[in-house]
Amino acid sequence: MRPTTHRTALALAALTLLLAGCGTQAGSEGGGGDTVSPPPSSSPPSPSPDCTSAAELDAADSGSTVCLSVGDTVRISLDGTKSRPWKPVAVDGSGLEATNSGIVLLPGDASSAYKAVSAGQVRLSSQRPLCANETGRVSCKGIQEWWVAVEVK
Repeated sequence: MRPTTHRTALALAALTLLLAGCGTQAGSEGGGGDTVSPPPSSSPPSPSPDCTSAAELDAADSGSTVCLSVGDTVRISLDGTKSRPWKPVAVDGSGLEATNSGIVLLPGDASSAYKAVSAGQVRLSSQRPLCANETGRVSCKGIQEWWVAVEVK
Protein backbone atom coordinates (compact mmCIF):
# COMPACT_ATOMS: atom_id res chain seq x y z
CA MET A 1 0.00 0.00 0.00
CA ARG A 2 1.34 3.44 -0.87
CA PRO A 3 2.12 5.77 2.10
CA THR A 4 -0.59 8.27 1.08
CA THR A 5 -3.26 5.56 0.85
CA HIS A 6 -2.16 4.11 4.20
CA ARG A 7 -2.41 7.50 5.93
CA THR A 8 -5.84 8.14 4.41
CA ALA A 9 -7.13 4.75 5.59
CA LEU A 10 -5.71 5.34 9.05
CA ALA A 11 -7.27 8.83 9.26
CA LEU A 12 -10.69 7.45 8.19
CA ALA A 13 -10.48 4.67 10.79
CA ALA A 14 -9.58 7.17 13.53
CA LEU A 15 -12.43 9.48 12.52
CA THR A 16 -14.91 6.59 12.56
CA LEU A 17 -13.83 5.58 16.07
CA LEU A 18 -14.02 9.18 17.28
CA LEU A 19 -17.54 9.66 15.96
CA ALA A 20 -18.72 6.29 17.25
CA GLY A 21 -17.45 7.02 20.76
CA CYS A 22 -18.60 10.64 20.99
CA GLY A 23 -21.94 9.79 22.61
CA THR A 24 -20.57 7.30 25.12
CA GLN A 25 -17.59 8.97 26.75
CA ALA A 26 -16.53 12.46 27.68
CA GLY A 27 -13.76 14.06 25.69
CA SER A 28 -10.18 14.04 26.87
CA GLU A 29 -10.19 17.80 27.30
CA GLY A 30 -9.34 18.80 30.87
CA GLY A 31 -11.90 20.03 33.34
CA GLY A 32 -14.00 17.28 34.78
CA GLY A 33 -14.86 13.63 34.89
CA ASP A 34 -14.38 11.25 32.01
CA THR A 35 -17.73 9.50 32.30
CA VAL A 36 -21.19 10.39 31.15
CA SER A 37 -23.99 10.14 33.69
CA PRO A 38 -27.49 8.86 32.99
CA PRO A 39 -30.14 11.50 32.25
CA PRO A 40 -31.78 13.13 35.26
CA SER A 41 -35.22 12.11 36.43
CA SER A 42 -37.99 14.63 36.92
CA SER A 43 -38.52 13.86 40.61
CA PRO A 44 -36.27 14.01 43.68
CA PRO A 45 -34.34 10.79 44.36
CA SER A 46 -35.60 8.07 46.66
CA PRO A 47 -33.64 7.21 49.84
CA SER A 48 -30.50 5.16 49.27
CA PRO A 49 -28.72 2.71 51.56
CA ASP A 50 -25.41 3.78 49.94
CA CYS A 51 -25.49 7.23 51.49
CA THR A 52 -22.12 8.87 52.23
CA SER A 53 -21.18 12.07 53.99
CA ALA A 54 -19.35 14.66 51.88
CA ALA A 55 -18.73 18.36 52.33
CA GLU A 56 -17.13 18.86 48.88
CA LEU A 57 -18.49 17.48 45.60
CA ASP A 58 -17.00 17.54 42.10
CA ALA A 59 -17.59 15.92 38.70
CA ALA A 60 -16.34 12.53 39.94
CA ASP A 61 -19.21 12.38 42.46
CA SER A 62 -21.90 12.22 39.76
CA GLY A 63 -24.55 9.61 40.51
CA SER A 64 -23.77 9.38 44.21
CA THR A 65 -26.02 9.94 47.22
CA VAL A 66 -24.88 12.23 50.02
CA CYS A 67 -26.34 12.43 53.54
CA LEU A 68 -26.34 15.69 55.47
CA SER A 69 -27.58 16.68 58.90
CA VAL A 70 -29.48 19.92 59.41
CA GLY A 71 -26.84 22.65 59.71
CA ASP A 72 -24.28 20.93 57.43
CA THR A 73 -23.01 22.65 54.28
CA VAL A 74 -22.12 21.02 50.96
CA ARG A 75 -20.00 22.74 48.29
CA ILE A 76 -20.03 21.84 44.61
CA SER A 77 -17.11 22.62 42.32
CA LEU A 78 -17.40 21.51 38.70
CA ASP A 79 -14.30 22.32 36.67
CA GLY A 80 -15.25 23.13 33.10
CA THR A 81 -13.60 24.91 30.22
CA LYS A 82 -14.48 27.84 28.01
CA SER A 83 -15.42 25.45 25.19
CA ARG A 84 -17.24 22.97 27.49
CA PRO A 85 -18.83 25.08 30.27
CA TRP A 86 -20.98 23.66 33.08
CA LYS A 87 -24.43 25.19 33.52
CA PRO A 88 -25.28 26.57 36.99
CA VAL A 89 -26.23 23.82 39.46
CA ALA A 90 -30.01 23.25 39.57
CA VAL A 91 -31.86 22.22 42.74
CA ASP A 92 -34.94 19.98 42.71
CA GLY A 93 -36.52 19.14 46.08
CA SER A 94 -36.49 20.60 49.57
CA GLY A 95 -34.13 20.68 52.53
CA LEU A 96 -31.28 22.83 51.17
CA GLU A 97 -30.83 26.59 51.01
CA ALA A 98 -28.27 28.32 48.77
CA THR A 99 -25.36 29.94 50.60
CA ASN A 100 -22.21 31.81 49.55
CA SER A 101 -19.98 29.54 47.46
CA GLY A 102 -17.13 31.94 46.92
CA ILE A 103 -15.88 33.29 43.61
CA VAL A 104 -15.55 31.34 40.36
CA LEU A 105 -12.40 32.49 38.62
CA LEU A 106 -12.25 30.31 35.52
CA PRO A 107 -14.69 30.43 32.59
CA GLY A 108 -16.76 27.26 32.32
CA ASP A 109 -16.67 26.32 36.01
CA ALA A 110 -19.82 25.90 38.11
CA SER A 111 -19.53 26.53 41.82
CA SER A 112 -22.27 26.53 44.43
CA ALA A 113 -22.89 25.79 48.10
CA TYR A 114 -25.97 24.77 50.06
CA LYS A 115 -26.80 24.62 53.74
CA ALA A 116 -29.05 21.85 55.01
CA VAL A 117 -31.99 23.64 56.68
CA SER A 118 -34.65 20.92 57.08
CA ALA A 119 -35.21 17.21 56.51
CA GLY A 120 -35.82 16.39 52.87
CA GLN A 121 -34.51 15.00 49.62
CA VAL A 122 -32.86 17.05 46.90
CA ARG A 123 -31.38 16.40 43.49
CA LEU A 124 -28.52 18.69 42.48
CA SER A 125 -27.74 18.65 38.76
CA SER A 126 -25.82 20.36 35.98
CA GLN A 127 -24.80 19.65 32.42
CA ARG A 128 -22.28 20.69 29.80
CA PRO A 129 -21.54 19.92 26.14
CA LEU A 130 -19.94 16.52 25.70
CA CYS A 131 -17.69 17.78 22.92
CA ALA A 132 -16.17 21.19 22.33
CA ASN A 133 -17.92 23.03 19.51
CA GLU A 134 -15.15 24.58 17.44
CA THR A 135 -15.50 25.89 13.89
CA GLY A 136 -13.91 23.60 11.34
CA ARG A 137 -13.51 20.69 13.80
CA VAL A 138 -15.46 17.49 14.34
CA SER A 139 -18.08 18.00 17.05
CA CYS A 140 -21.15 16.33 18.50
CA LYS A 141 -24.36 17.49 20.12
CA GLY A 142 -24.06 15.22 23.19
CA ILE A 143 -24.61 16.47 26.74
CA GLN A 144 -22.68 15.34 29.82
CA GLU A 145 -25.03 15.17 32.80
CA TRP A 146 -23.94 15.56 36.43
CA TRP A 147 -26.23 14.87 39.38
CA VAL A 148 -26.07 14.03 43.06
CA ALA A 149 -28.89 12.97 45.36
CA VAL A 150 -28.84 14.64 48.79
CA GLU A 151 -30.70 13.35 51.83
CA VAL A 152 -31.06 15.79 54.72
CA LYS A 153 -31.83 14.10 58.03
